[in-house]
Amino acid sequence: MDRIKILVVDDESRMRKLVKDFLVRQNYEVIEAADGEEALDAFYADKDIALIILDVMMPKLNGWDVCKEIRSTSKVPIIMLTAKSDESDELMGFELGIDEYVTKPFSPKILVARVEAILRRTNKIGEAAACKEMGGIVLDKVAHQVTIDGKPIELSFKEFELLDYFMENAGIALSRERILNSVWNYDYFGDARTIDTHVKKLRNKMGEKGDYIKTIWGMGYKFEC
Repeated sequence: MDRIKILVVDDESRMRKLVKDFLVRQNYEVIEAADGEEALDAFYADKDIALIILDVMMPKLNGWDVCKEIRSTSKVPIIMLTAKSDESDELMGFELGIDEYVTKPFSPKILVARVEAILRRTNKIGEAAACKEMGGIVLDKVAHQVTIDGKPIELSFKEFELLDYFMENAGIALSRERILNSVWNYDYFGDARTIDTHVKKLRNKMGEKGDYIKTIWGMGYKFEC
């Protein structure tokens, strides 16, 4: 299944790499551009770009000019990145038709969450989000099936949801409270055994791949390939 493509535009290579690493971890395909002209060339060269993360201050063409040009022909979602927190800049961005406005410095995890929220609103996340693949594990939400290195494994409904949640938040330390709220949909009252029991069963069924689920003592778990 094709991955959703995101264009990341920033003249700082360190910033592009930071954003790219977090997006790739969530199974997005990232196209990079170092300035406004590169951004327009990349956008017009690939009709499958689903979202643009666009820095304001750039050489050749700034983010505002790029946004104006793209908005003349496309409604592709745009998240603007800026070092300023000026209200007039923010208002200008929304007048140009951007979807989100993020001020530097920002949390990459929050940026990814905003990306996913926008893609859900624009119906770009659908079948692509229904299938996750990491480290030889393929989770298909439509078929409700998990395969490891091509071999299917049998999981209970909650084990399946737990693995889906871990893969969706790969690399992020997850507290037991957060896992219970997200997977079991109820508040945390100290019942860590519910999660620990399911994690133990899930690890056993995953065999060697069960080592991807790391224990964070005194807190919870982290899924890491």
